[in-house]
Amino acid sequence: MSELSKPILAGKAGSDYQRYLRTDELLALQKGPDEQAHRDELLFQTVHQSSELWLKLAWNELEEATARIEVDDVHAANRLLRRANNCLELVTAALDMLEHMSPWEYTEVRKVLGHGSGFDSPGFRELRRVAKPLGDAFQAARERAGLSLVDVYTRGREHDDLYTLAEQLVELDERVVVWRVRHFKVVQRTIGGDVIGTQGTPVEVMGKLIHQSFYPELWDVRNELTRMNPPE
Repeated sequence: MSELSKPILAGKAGSDYQRYLRTDELLALQKGPDEQAHRDELLFQTVHQSSELWLKLAWNELEEATARIEVDDVHAANRLLRRANNCLELVTAALDMLEHMSPWEYTEVRKVLGHGSGFDSPGFRELRRVAKPLGDAFQAARERAGLSLVDVYTRGREHDDLYTLAEQLVELDERVVVWRVRHFKVVQRTIGGDVIGTQGTPVEVMGKLIHQSFYPELWDVRNELTRMNPPE
C-alpha cells in the first residue's frame, strides 16, 4: 500500500473516503435483512433518508441566502437559491423509485411504519420555517431599492439581481408544489386515494396541499402585469 492510500483522518474505517463520509455509520442506518418485514424496506428507507439529506442542504442554503439578501449580496443569494432548487428537483425525482414497489407488497412495509408520516419530515418542516424569512428578506431588499413588486418585473433589466431573486423564489414555490403533486400521486398509486394515512389523515388532504404557496404575491403580480399590457 502506497503512503497516499493510507488513511490519515481520525476514525477506524479502512480509508479516508470512508472516514470523511462516515460510510460505516451511514450504511448502518438502514434495516438489515434480518430486521426487514419486507425486502422493499431498503428501497423505502433509502428514498426517504437520502431525501432528508437533500432537504437539509436545501434549507441550510435558503437560510444562508436570507442572510446574504439582508446585507444586499443578492447575487450570492441567487447562487444559493439555485442550489436549493436543484435539491428539491432531486427529492422529487427520488419519488419515482417508490413506484417500483408493488401496492400489495407495500402493505407489509406499511405495517412497520408506526405513526410515521411525511408530515413529520424534519427537512420539509425546516424548509417551511426558513421560507417566510426568505420572502421577508426579498421584500425588504425590494423596498430598499425603492421598487414595487410590479417595478421588479417591468424594470427587471435595470435590476437584474432582484428580478432573478423574485424568479428564484417562484421556482422554489413551484418545485415544492411539484413535489407535493408527485408525492400525492405516488401515495394514491400505492395505497389509493380514498383511504386513511398512517396518522389518521385522509389521503385526499394531501391533494389539497398543492394549492398552498409560500409567496402568493409573486404569483398574483402576474395577473397585474397581464392586465397592464393587454393584447391589441
